[in-house]
Amino acid sequence: MATNIDFKNLWKQQTTEKPSIEELLGRLKKFKNENIRKLAVTNILLIVTSVGIGLIWYHYQPQLMTSKIGIILIILAMVIFLSAYNQLFTNFYKLDNTQTNTEYLNSLYSLKSKQKFIQTTMMNIYFIMLFMGICLYMYEYTSRMTVFYGITVYAVTFLWIAFNWFYLRPKTIKKQQAKLNGLIDKFEEINNQLKQ
Repeated sequence: MATNIDFKNLWKQQTTEKPSIEELLGRLKKFKNENIRKLAVTNILLIVTSVGIGLIWYHYQPQLMTSKIGIILIILAMVIFLSAYNQLFTNFYKLDNTQTNTEYLNSLYSLKSKQKFIQTTMMNIYFIMLFMGICLYMYEYTSRMTVFYGITVYAVTFLWIAFNWFYLRPKTIKKQQAKLNGLIDKFEEINNQLKQ
């Protein structure tokens, strides 16, 4: 059995479409930059929202304890979500041009498991706390309304949260998973070709 295998000739003789490693690294870099940008924007938006909610508390001085508990729950939901979400920063920074294909794959697998945890467990906690906080906060103000308007306000709020939960969240999750799975598939394909 010959020990000198000409990998370049084997690579050129393949009939299937070969993923270009440079193109794949370009896609990986674009994926990394997009996600770091999303992380930064999410941090800015949730921090600004938390500060805004704190200013609402300070300016309007809610009287009922339910309103105060609601504000605390809303801000706490954002802080808890951000603390988990920001753990993805390290995963994205680990993706650099000095890694081998196997290291890229391991980094992508780790990123996928963390992303799944955030998309399921952390999003569930976030939405539940946010919903409870909003309902508690609104109680003080809806109790001053007529029953019809109070029910309408709660119904609209519930519909908005349901729309986000049942439509926007799954759509966003599917899109994120498709991008990451596409990259993982391409790196697995290259690894398998190099092993053969």
